[in-house]
Amino acid sequence: MVFLDLHMAAPDGIELARQVRVSRWNRTTPIVLISDDQRPSAMSVGFEAGASFFLYKPIDKDRLLKLLRATQGPAEQERRRTRRIAIQSKVRLRYRADELEGETVDVSLSGVLVKAHRTFPIGAPVNVAMQLSPRARPIVGVGSVARVMGGNQMGIQLDQLSAGESERLQEFLLVLIPSE
Repeated sequence: MVFLDLHMAAPDGIELARQVRVSRWNRTTPIVLISDDQRPSAMSVGFEAGASFFLYKPIDKDRLLKLLRATQGPAEQERRRTRRIAIQSKVRLRYRADELEGETVDVSLSGVLVKAHRTFPIGAPVNVAMQLSPRARPIVGVGSVARVMGGNQMGIQLDQLSAGESERLQEFLLVLIPSE
């Protein structure tokens, strides 16, 4: 959850809310704009910029607690989506005509950390085939190299999994992710 003051120093709360929404990592993060400006136009501009909620100054403790409770479900869902689970399994990656076999270090619902004898460049679109279970067919999709570490590890953002593949990955991982 992000709390921003509508009239904070540059960048102001409106501009910062826009910047938060542009990031693919924060598209669903709840944004709370705090303001003493109670004009409907201020609220309208805030929601257009990506704010999820508006709180007026002075902040009422009960209203703040209700707001926090209302966002716990989506926040927990987002936490579980990005939670990494240490799993070692075979993964095959392909970038253009170059194919590479490696092993997963950890897997989340939105990405995978792969260890291999070499890496692909950051930003490279890769076809991914993860063999998470010896008895099941690989989970396949398209991702992009988000980071490279130490010359032999790549963080791959899973950008394009079909609904069926995404569901299979969820079924596999969700039982391994502890509820908190």
